[in-house]
Amino acid sequence: MTRIYPPRPREVSPSARDLRAELNEEQYAAASHGTGPLLVIAGAGTGKTRTLVYRVAHLIDTGVPPERILLLTFTRRAAQEMLSRAERLVGSATARVQGGTFHSVGHRTLRRFGAAGGLPPDFTIMDQGDAEDLMQLSRAALGYAQKSKRFPKKETLHSIYSSHINTERAIEEILYQDFPRFVDYADDVTRIFADYTARKSDRNLVDYDDLLLFWALLLEQSPDLATRIAGQYDHILVDEYQDTNLLQARVLRGMCRDHRNLTVVGDDAQSIYSFRGANFRNILEFPQQFPGARLVTLEQNYRSTQPILDVTNTLISRAEERFTKNLWTARVGGDKPWLVTARDEQQQTRFVVDRVLELHEQGTPLREIAVLFRAGYMSADLEIELTNRKIPFEKWGGLKFLEAAHVKDVLAFLRVADNPRDEVSWYRIFMLMPGIGDVTARAMIQSMAERAWDPDAFTHFVPPPRARDAHQNLSRLLRVLRRAGDDGAALAEQIDAIRQLYDDILRERYDRPDPRLADLDQLRTISAGYPSRAAFLAALALDPPSSTQDLATGASESEDDALILSTAHSSKGKEWDAVFVIWAVDGWFPLARAAESEDELEEERRLMYVAMTRARNHLAVSYPLNVYSSRRSMDYSMDQLSRFIDRGVREQMERVVLGDDDKPDATAPPPVPESPIDLRALLLGRFSRGSGGSGAGGAGSTGSPGGTDDPAVR
Repeated sequence: MTRIYPPRPREVSPSARDLRAELNEEQYAAASHGTGPLLVIAGAGTGKTRTLVYRVAHLIDTGVPPERILLLTFTRRAAQEMLSRAERLVGSATARVQGGTFHSVGHRTLRRFGAAGGLPPDFTIMDQGDAEDLMQLSRAALGYAQKSKRFPKKETLHSIYSSHINTERAIEEILYQDFPRFVDYADDVTRIFADYTARKSDRNLVDYDDLLLFWALLLEQSPDLATRIAGQYDHILVDEYQDTNLLQARVLRGMCRDHRNLTVVGDDAQSIYSFRGANFRNILEFPQQFPGARLVTLEQNYRSTQPILDVTNTLISRAEERFTKNLWTARVGGDKPWLVTARDEQQQTRFVVDRVLELHEQGTPLREIAVLFRAGYMSADLEIELTNRKIPFEKWGGLKFLEAAHVKDVLAFLRVADNPRDEVSWYRIFMLMPGIGDVTARAMIQSMAERAWDPDAFTHFVPPPRARDAHQNLSRLLRVLRRAGDDGAALAEQIDAIRQLYDDILRERYDRPDPRLADLDQLRTISAGYPSRAAFLAALALDPPSSTQDLATGASESEDDALILSTAHSSKGKEWDAVFVIWAVDGWFPLARAAESEDELEEERRLMYVAMTRARNHLAVSYPLNVYSSRRSMDYSMDQLSRFIDRGVREQMERVVLGDDDKPDATAPPPVPESPIDLRALLLGRFSRGSGGSGAGGAGSTGSPGGTDDPAVR
């Protein structure tokens, strides 16, 4: 039995503060804004989080009830950080400020108001993997899994569906622009989406897109509901507004229909998520969407040296559409960023490793150094060299905790206990069990559907002989889960019961079970902090942990100080003392496919800007002149420096050419032999008609054909 230790009430006293003294002029203007729409353009490193924190504090100081303030961010951690910092300013009152991600607030809204729109409040949230699996069930049920011609796979179908919902583009347009090889399947794709939508409804499932779409529809389709939902808040604050999509903009318009007290903070130069549906125009057109909006621009940078800002200001000044800003800093000194020319990838790798070691020896911790690249595969050679040199590193990105198969397996048992209609989780469980294959699994699901998903429907199914033991064991477990309570302690016990069945399956399926078993221990520990099974499952779906113990790359478990390798996308919001941007080559950064679209090319420019503005003190941008098609290939191409590093940008940088210790030292030529060889005379002698030989045999041609007895020639 797990014991729950309740937290003590937190009482934090407000601290004395003077906004004018603690903020610069632009930050103060934003934080102390009164009512009406406010757009804060916050350049990289200009203190946007600080500004938002002080705005929350100012609103509370001026009498706005904390519970009437809604803070929307893109991660739960960002909301918690802001509210924690605001707490130090205004005390415990900030605990009542409503905050979270768009999806988590949408989830709370649907739990409370969804029933009025026909959505039962006990719905289950699917993560992206589950949504793709349900899409596959629709794809197979309609017969598209057996098509002879290539047909979109489940991941592609889900991507098209999500893009359609979030960008409001027609399915035909998405296919034509993003998946032209599937244009002829528009009607078939639409049929699958209709079946997918019906399956979600029948099984009381919602996906991530539904959380936003249903929230928007509640605000747009019912004036009474809209008044109740929007009337919960007097002020709404949004972080990273450049990353919002059209659906989120619809939600915000609905939530501000009466008071118009909307503060959005963002940087148009850091809009880099169009592949997730983010719409660059949301921030550019905010003044038109909210007439009378006040614009405040934050330009004083607290992160980087002025030479780094000179380069990045010049880089982003080439953008076709942007809010004009010129970042500056009060910091003095600093070296110009390096523009490093390497012969090939191997020389680029050696430079990065040598320079990292040099900085580390000068006192910079490895964790304060980052190597950034456009796509994950571009660090392959570097990872090999770091491993060979025994330099610890972490690579950001990759599989998340809840994407790990063993974690999803255990959660599937909890999900069917919470929602017996969860077809995706049933199928996952059945495919785990010995003796149960695809045909039997689908027959079991069909049997339960015919019994209207009655919680006991599974026990009534008569399995084939090979699956009887699995059916019996699973029936026993399901009875335990149904009888269990629904609080945090009972939830931990449910996981224990599941693991009595599942741990043996895990050991059989994986060669290294111990790290995965440790993940399940951690899952159990996490569960005890939630009030119910439904709350636990919803929280994990909306804001999953980032990684698993067995998926760490490069760094040892005992190593605290490790170099950071990261894609440019994953680096957003972070900063380091030293940053290397590698592969600044056309076709690599920007990617070749972006050249076909002006919009994509502009986003690639913004992405390079994001990467370069992560640096505080040292910035190096490198590009190899030659790239081989493979490690063993003799074929190579001549690379061109990224088009974004134009002459104006280059003039702000220090050019660095790498030495090559593989070549002889040009200042110390080898000594000339006392009796030099006349190579031309020797060659000419092969074709002379002098004594001792004639014709093609050449001088001294007395041995084998084409040979010679001349030792100099031999």
